[in-house]
Amino acid sequence: MTRRARGGACLIACAVLVPLVACSSPASGGGRVQLDFFQFKSEAVATFDAIIADFEAKHPDIDVVQNNVPDAETAFRTRLVREDVPDVITLNVNGVFGEFADAGVLYDWADDPLLEEISPAVVRIVQDLGQSSPGAVNALPFANNSSGFVYNADLLAAQGVEVPTTWAELLTAMDTFEQAGTTPVYATLKDGWTALPAFNQLVANTVPADFWERLDAGETTFAEEWRPAADQLAELFAFAQPDRFSRDYNAGNQEFAAGGVPFYLQGSFAIPAIVSFEPAFEIGFGNLPTTDDAATQLLVSGVDVGVTMGAQPRHPEQSRLFVEYLLQPDVMRQYSQDQSAITPLVDATTGDPTLEPVLPFFDDDRVTGYVDHRIPASIPLAAMLQQYLIDGDADALLTQLDEEWDQVAARRS
Repeated sequence: MTRRARGGACLIACAVLVPLVACSSPASGGGRVQLDFFQFKSEAVATFDAIIADFEAKHPDIDVVQNNVPDAETAFRTRLVREDVPDVITLNVNGVFGEFADAGVLYDWADDPLLEEISPAVVRIVQDLGQSSPGAVNALPFANNSSGFVYNADLLAAQGVEVPTTWAELLTAMDTFEQAGTTPVYATLKDGWTALPAFNQLVANTVPADFWERLDAGETTFAEEWRPAADQLAELFAFAQPDRFSRDYNAGNQEFAAGGVPFYLQGSFAIPAIVSFEPAFEIGFGNLPTTDDAATQLLVSGVDVGVTMGAQPRHPEQSRLFVEYLLQPDVMRQYSQDQSAITPLVDATTGDPTLEPVLPFFDDDRVTGYVDHRIPASIPLAAMLQQYLIDGDADALLTQLDEEWDQVAARRS
């Protein structure tokens, strides 16, 4: 077990001190089974209500009760402690999911035929974050998002700027707008996490894929391998507006929608918020280029919604029926259309035409997960990046990362 895996198990050990014994769930009478559906996205409640209604019409002996609560990760942790594991569970597949997976409280789908339609690259993202046992897949990808950059297609066209696909093209585009008197990038660094989308992309494309294994083995450090990404991050945000440290994410979405800035270094998840301000221009989205070889660049994508069950489901047959229904391509595509997501299928699709330029990365198996999901929550990466972009001290950033990582490793050992 890796250092990270041991730490994940320790963080929720209290949830598995006793077996997760199946307990009865309320029945609605007449032999009907009621499933408790733990669903974490408040903005998707109506979408899942429609999905549930259609499922129940096809399965009249099953009632599905959607349970959406604030702070879902804490709520789920509490339910584990109470041995009250929901029948069907949705989770954001992030570092906290990895802790749950490592602790063995989630179902293993590794041998289930439902995985056959899912992109292998996306399955690897799930496995990289945590596994209940070697080779386990503890959540089925249901919807993906994408890191990258949002751009104002009208402004690019007016300056004769092509959508950049290499690092050199990106810098040239930035210079073109600066020379025309236009600030190239809108940044919202009052919220430190808004530096993460670009940084995730930079690290993923400049650090070897085996970095995390070598880091766990004590064979490398952040200082040795993350300097190029840190340097590029500083170079990118130097193109942003002067008040970038006093503007937050919500203000950024509105300001970008106003139409005066060509580039916004955000993920696909920002698009619905931008659209809500009714921009009077065409929005574009692309993979943030970080190297000068467009053919080998990776797309950073996260499993925004993963579907799973408890390790010992109390209604295994009915729960799997509902999960199987959720994983039908038509259901996944409808969700992606409603929520501006990407379906993590072998044949990836999206309901949002703006996201279509990143679909070839899924088709070509050039997708990797968010770097910050591999960093323990106790390491304040977002705040550290924010400070670095204020003072420009890359040595301090990388030294602190190594020190924080070593402290976490010492606690886990």
